Amino acid sequence: MDARTRPEPEEIWRWLGEVPDPEIPVISLTDLGIIRDVAWDGDTLVVAVTPTYSGCPATSVINLDIEAALKARGIDKLRLERRLSPAWTSDWISPEGRDKLRAYGIAPPIDGTAADGRLMARANRLAGSNLAVACPRCGSTKTEKVSQFGSTPCKASYRCCDCLEPFDYFKCI
Repeated sequence: MDARTRPEPEEIWRWLGEVPDPEIPVISLTDLGIIRDVAWDGDTLVVAVTPTYSGCPATSVINLDIEAALKARGIDKLRLERRLSPAWTSDWISPEGRDKLRAYGIAPPIDGTAADGRLMARANRLAGSNLAVACPRCGSTKTEKVSQFGSTPCKASYRCCDCLEPFDYFKCI
């Protein structure tokens, strides 16, 4: 692909916005905030990806999905770069991504409640002993944590005390 026919980075960002996260297919990789950069290096497209955490089991599937999506659009020369710094944070989830999580039945992360000790202690002081996670189905904040780990390591299991429905909470990292 030469410089005259290659797509602009903005178009490539749109294409990547159609690639779903393999663990939460309602949210795209761009909504999740793990695509950090898209740029041309000569005739090679370079896509920088930051995993949600270094041991994320979906990383290899994500890379394969990115490659497949871009090759389907005619990108022949592609290099994926794993970018670990700065580390991914749930703050990088887009507002649209948060809305999609909620509509899918997953409570999005509550900003400022990362488990780094200081922020979690602050959150616990503000919300009592349990974090006030709103139920994505009925909106109630009368919820309780059932387990620190949900369907994936980045989620916790909660139950709504009003509608009695179980749901996942995407942990703030």
